[in-house]
Amino acid sequence: MAESCLFCRIASGEIPARIAFQDETVVAFHDLNPQAPTHVLIVPRQHVASVDAMGPEHGQLLGAMVGAARRIAREVGAHESGYRLVVNHGPAAGQSVGHVHMHVLAGRKLDWPPG
Repeated sequence: MAESCLFCRIASGEIPARIAFQDETVVAFHDLNPQAPTHVLIVPRQHVASVDAMGPEHGQLLGAMVGAARRIAREVGAHESGYRLVVNHGPAAGQSVGHVHMHVLAGRKLDWPPG
């Protein structure tokens, strides 16, 4: 855990959040500024600064994040109509917290291209 990292502090329970799912590898919580009716962030408990910092050793971690996303999508009924997974890297892409995280967006039509 990086002690100053907001997402590490949420994952450890130090900062409260509306938890959607958690296990020994990831914590998923509802975004405070939702961009869709369902907007959940999935963060690994292990601190990894960004998707660009991930290597082959993080394969299971990424798999756990996708697995959590699938579970959340099924819980909200979005697995049939569709949902979007987003992982941003760096400020130009919209990454505002230096901890890799995945957005699960669902519940409305998501246009393409985004942004």
